[in-house]
Amino acid sequence: MLQDIYKDAAHRMDQAVEHYRMELAKVRTGRANPDLLNSIQVEYYGSMMPLNQVSNISVPEPRLITLQPFEKSLISVIEKGIMDSNLGLTPSNNGNAVLVPIPALSEERRKDLIKYVHQLIEEGRVAVRNVRRDALHHVKDFGQEEHISEDEIHKQENEIQTLTDDHVGILNGMQEHKEKELMDY
Repeated sequence: MLQDIYKDAAHRMDQAVEHYRMELAKVRTGRANPDLLNSIQVEYYGSMMPLNQVSNISVPEPRLITLQPFEKSLISVIEKGIMDSNLGLTPSNNGNAVLVPIPALSEERRKDLIKYVHQLIEEGRVAVRNVRRDALHHVKDFGQEEHISEDEIHKQENEIQTLTDDHVGILNGMQEHKEKELMDY
């Protein structure tokens, strides 16, 4: 049962790290990244659809994203969705595709984005620590119910702490990488 608690905690911590990895991918750097548009949805025949389900997204140049809609009638809808997304992007079209140039970031905007990255990573650390707290609580309850030795409980608590430290280290590495990526351009 103690191993089940450990495995559950490891799985939940992995999920938290993966969630924040996806959130970091959405943070705009000076380079074109199709993940930047993942959160944008457009209306398609009465329902909201993600951009990647109504068009092909490609990056032909480092500072340009091209969206090739499956239907030409979607060009104006896609442009409006990108404009309304508050990403600071200005799309244009050539009659067949939507072109989204990625402008260079100002120094002030880079600093704001770094603050946002710090905030995201701190939320990730809190999520991982909440999983740890929950797992430690389960270990103590199980130990009391099943009369498991304190040494065994302490050993399991140390393993959970090591797991937590590893996941926090992964989050810290992600933060450093994103900061470097933001400052390079």
